[in-house]
Amino acid sequence: MAERLLTVRDLSVRYGKVEAVYGVSLSVERGSIVSVIGPNGAGKSTLLNALMGVLPSRGSVEFCGQDLAKIEVEQRVARGLCLVPETRQLFAQMSVADNLELGAFIRYRRGDKAIRQSLENVYQLFPRLKERHGQLAGSLSGGERQMLALGRALMSQPTLLMLDEPSLGLAPLIVKEILKNISELRSTGVSILLIEQNARAALQISDYGYVLENGAVAMEGASRELAGNPRVIESYLGFGG
Repeated sequence: MAERLLTVRDLSVRYGKVEAVYGVSLSVERGSIVSVIGPNGAGKSTLLNALMGVLPSRGSVEFCGQDLAKIEVEQRVARGLCLVPETRQLFAQMSVADNLELGAFIRYRRGDKAIRQSLENVYQLFPRLKERHGQLAGSLSGGERQMLALGRALMSQPTLLMLDEPSLGLAPLIVKEILKNISELRSTGVSILLIEQNARAALQISDYGYVLENGAVAMEGASRELAGNPRVIESYLGFGG
């Protein structure tokens, strides 16, 4: 039986009087890719920000068997939880290499000697970043910026990588390349919680999926089963399936 890496029970998030996420329960097993799909405004990004500790929430979040209730964002990163936000949040006036090294700042602080090897591993996974290592992040294409955001997150040596709309704003061919990169991350030992509006792509690379509607889980199941569900096909995949 696979090890449960993340367990979320009855998670709720409020913006004032509005309940943006309501009673969400989900889990991620070690070595798996889990996707959360749903329409705009369903609460997908809110869910990830709550799991990262950026937003206050009610309910239970356990990571690697530990309750995260009183754990601050930086401590969550140190424990192996990492979020790549939709905005990517790169330092545009810094080089690709400097952006990557910033991803390892917690490791620098504790004197980790393997940071250089991690950088080489990222360059091996994303050869284009190595080609552009001295280039300013702000001058990269959209796909290259997404690769840099993923690479920087990997520099923190995450156990669980949470990705918020990694395909947003990218051309179809670049989306295919980015999703292939994400799928290959599994071989490095990283588990992934993927938020995507591109439901077809998300279900193709994930093992298990959740459909979030109006802040609550409307459906869940093995990704292959969800991809064949008539309601999912009609609402998210198009009538052609």
